Amino acid sequence: MDLVDEQLQNSKTIAVVGLSGDPDRISYRVTRYMQEQGYRIIPVNPMIEEVLGEKSYPDLQSVPDSIDMVNIFRRSELVAPVVEQAIEIGVKYIWMQDGVVNPEWAAKAEAAGIPVIMDD
Repeated sequence: MDLVDEQLQNSKTIAVVGLSGDPDRISYRVTRYMQEQGYRIIPVNPMIEEVLGEKSYPDLQSVPDSIDMVNIFRRSELVAPVVEQAIEIGVKYIWMQDGVVNPEWAAKAEAAGIPVIMDD
């Protein structure tokens, strides 16, 4: 089983950092699809209050529920605080979406025991 399959099979609750409320944005379309597949979605974006029928939180540490996977839709240079918080709250997996590449912080997550999906 590859890491993508493992993450999707072992995750029920996915925090989506950088989720947009704009239906034309890829983060919205991907997240809506994941929601339609039965995943619980938790939006993490301080600029919106709610998206896809779910309350949005300003950061990962504000989320009151357990998170299996953090799905990151932020520019590569903005990944550090997201990964740092993901490590602190003990998520199982991190998925940096297409074009989001930060080898330094991917390595830090992996050193903390969190597998990371990221473009090469």
